[in-house]
Parts: sequence; C-alpha cells; structure tokens
Amino acid sequence: MSAVVVQTIERTDLNHVDALGKFGVATVHEAQGRKGLLASFMRPIYSGAQIAGNAVTVSLAPADNWMIHVAVEQCREGDLLVVAPTSPSDAGYFGELLATSLASRGVRGLVIAAGCRDVGPLTEMGFPVWSKAISAQGTVKETLGSVNVPVVCAGELVNPGDVIVADDDGVVVVRRDEAADVVGKSQAREDKEAQVRKRLQAGELGLDIYGMREKLADKGLKYV
Repeated sequence: MSAVVVQTIERTDLNHVDALGKFGVATVHEAQGRKGLLASFMRPIYSGAQIAGNAVTVSLAPADNWMIHVAVEQCREGDLLVVAPTSPSDAGYFGELLATSLASRGVRGLVIAAGCRDVGPLTEMGFPVWSKAISAQGTVKETLGSVNVPVVCAGELVNPGDVIVADDDGVVVVRRDEAADVVGKSQAREDKEAQVRKRLQAGELGLDIYGMREKLADKGLKYV
C-alpha cells in the first residue's frame, strides 16, 4: 500500500512508555533479549537526552520531506516521529520549524534514518533528534509517501504504536504487545545490577560475582 495516511493507530500505554524511557536503551535492549537495536550510525544531535515515545512512522522519498509535514497532523502527546526514506539519503529533511510544529503537539523527539539540520536551534529548544547524518542540504516536496505504516528504520522494523527508546547509547524499538513484559524484565535487570554494583563497590571482583574462574580454566587460561 502506498500514499496512505492511517489516522487511527493503537498506541502503547504511556505508563509503559515512560517506564521504558527511564530504564534507557542498554537496559531495555538486554532485557528484551538483545533485539530491536537500530544501527549504530543513529546518533543524537546533542548529548544528554533520554526519551521514549509511541512511534508515528513516516515512509518518504529520498531528499523529499513532504510527508513529514503530513505526519505532524497525526501526532499527539507522547508520540515520537520515526522517519525512513525508501532509498538512502543524507539530505537535511528536518530542522527548527518542523520541530516547533511537532513540539506544539507534545511530540517528544525524532528518529530519522537520514539527515537533520539546524542543530544549534534544535539543541537550544531542547528538541532531541537521532539521525544518520547532519546535513544542511535542503529537500523538495514533490513525492507522496505514507504515514503510520510499518517501516524499516536503520535496519529494524518499526510499527506504528511501538515504543521507541532513545538516549546517548542509541535507539531501540519495543513491540507494542511486548511493552508491559519488557518493563518487568527491565526492572528485574535494574534490581540485579543494583546488587552487583554494591558488591563491586565493596571490592569483590566480577570474576567471582559472575562465576567466571571455572569457565576460564576450562578454556585453558593459565596464570603464570
């Protein structure tokens, strides 16, 4: 299906979204079985942002940002825009004015497998973006795409209403129907790490906490 705007999507409960955002990308990625991580080239335009939101997806043509403007109307509080070109492009699809429009609707940020510009103003206004590239190259508004359809963004399938978690470590997607379970698993992981942290602070070694010595010996490691 092409050139379609799906106006009604099922979103993840914001309580689950917000919980996942607090855990962060590394914990969520590990908790859900090391899946859902977008390609490592997806980097934040400024450091320190840690967010999560419901995915509103955009499929669009290379160097054409028309469908981002279309997508703004479909966004609401707690959403996060996910943009994927149909062919590789590093053009600067997104900047300050689009961010201002999205922010007015309560959108928490943008993940785009292409270029972003106006980094200074975006940083100043505190609108977080994770992008493949930074580029001042402009775009056109000529080709139709789609909004709120499944897209592949930076190597991962993203469905509308999935949870996107993003921070300095990258971006991870959590399936909408798995979100509650991943919250529980992430909390369990956090609790376990808190106990390990205390033991490390007390001077214990990871070699002993994780029971590594026997396995190292079995692999043939010798101390001389």
